[in-house]
Amino acid sequence: MATVLTHAALAAGFFAVSRPLHGQWPILVAGMVLSALPDIDVLGYWLGIPYGHVFGHRGLTHSLFFAFFLSGIAAAVIARRLKMPAGLTWAYFFTCLASHGIIDAFTNGGRGIAFFAPFHNERYFFPLRPVQVAVLEPDVFFGEQWPAVLASELLWIWLPVTLALLAGYVAYRRISGE
Repeated sequence: MATVLTHAALAAGFFAVSRPLHGQWPILVAGMVLSALPDIDVLGYWLGIPYGHVFGHRGLTHSLFFAFFLSGIAAAVIARRLKMPAGLTWAYFFTCLASHGIIDAFTNGGRGIAFFAPFHNERYFFPLRPVQVAVLEPDVFFGEQWPAVLASELLWIWLPVTLALLAGYVAYRRISGE
């Protein structure tokens, strides 16, 4: 899995390019929380749920169905309270949630992502898997692993996303004449 910091940073990047949402900080915070939420499935380890089970790690909570369903609920609640367009809010939340599994499918560990759960529990990775996986044991991660994981995420996720955001910003400024 990628770190919570990287998942939340992607949500912030998506928010940055969602101009109609600007100024709606509760939506940004919700997007950052939603982007990390799929890893709630690690609780399954302590509940005795096997990794490969649909409710195991990288199972249902990492699926596109889960992203679709939960983003709909969150958008309905939050958009109504903030008087924002529900469709736009849903699209932002869906992007945040779906990005979690997509990023994890680029990592070099685990058994893959069940993108199509609960309908199909087969696990998938992308052919290119350059991102160093973060282990689930905190003492190992914070002991010896975090420098390699963060360096990998900075190179393979943060840098490309930052460059894409900058390119989009420059293109927007040129098109809009700002």
